[in-house]
Amino acid sequence: MPTNLPPVTRNLLIANVLVFALQFLLRDQDTLALTRWFALWPYGHDMAVDLGGGDIAGIGFRPWQLVTYGFMHGSVMHIVLNMYALYMFGGLIERVMGTRRFVIYYFVCLVAAAVAQLAVVYLFEPERMYPTVGASGAVFGLLGAFAMLFPREKLMLIPIPIGIPAWLFVTLYGAAELIFGVTGTLSGVAHFAHLGGLVAGLALLLAWGVRSPPRQWS
Repeated sequence: MPTNLPPVTRNLLIANVLVFALQFLLRDQDTLALTRWFALWPYGHDMAVDLGGGDIAGIGFRPWQLVTYGFMHGSVMHIVLNMYALYMFGGLIERVMGTRRFVIYYFVCLVAAAVAQLAVVYLFEPERMYPTVGASGAVFGLLGAFAMLFPREKLMLIPIPIGIPAWLFVTLYGAAELIFGVTGTLSGVAHFAHLGGLVAGLALLLAWGVRSPPRQWS
C-alpha cells in the first residue's frame, strides 16, 4: 500500500480489502456468514432463510448495516472498481478537507446512500428481499467533491477516450444513474444509492460553504 496516502483513505482501503478477503474465506456467497448480519437488507419484517443443515436464520434490516454494508462487496470486479476510485480521489480530497472533515464527509455519503436505497425499495419494491453491498455510495460522494473542488480537471468517461471536465463528467454520470434507476436499466445496481451519496455529499459541501470556482469557457 502506498505510504503517501493519507491515513483515513489508506485505512479505508485496507478495511475493505480485509473484509472482502474474509467474505472469500467464509464462502459468504453461499453461507451468508457476513451478509446475514452486515449487508444492507430492506427495511421491514425479517425473512426466514434456510441456511442448510436445519439452520433457519431470521434475516432483515439492522441499524448498523447503514455503515457495515459499505465495507462488503459482491465480486472481485466490484471491489476493484470501488477501491480504484477511492484510491484515485480519496487521498486528494482528504488532503484538501483534512482528516476530521473527510471522515465526516465519507460516512455521511455512505449512510445517505443506504437511506436512499432503503427508501426506494420500501416505497417502490416492497416485495424485494435481497441485500445491498459496496462502497459505491461513498465513492459517488467523492466524485461529487472532486467535481466541486476541481471542476475543470479532466476525467475520462469509458469507453469515450476524451477528457471531460469533472463538473460535466459528474453531471452526466448522475443523470445516467437517474435514468437507469427510473427505467430499471442495469438491474442489480443500486442506482439510487449512488445518487443518494452524490446528493448528500454536494449538500454537505454547500452547508460547509464550499463553492466551485467560476467556470471558464473557451
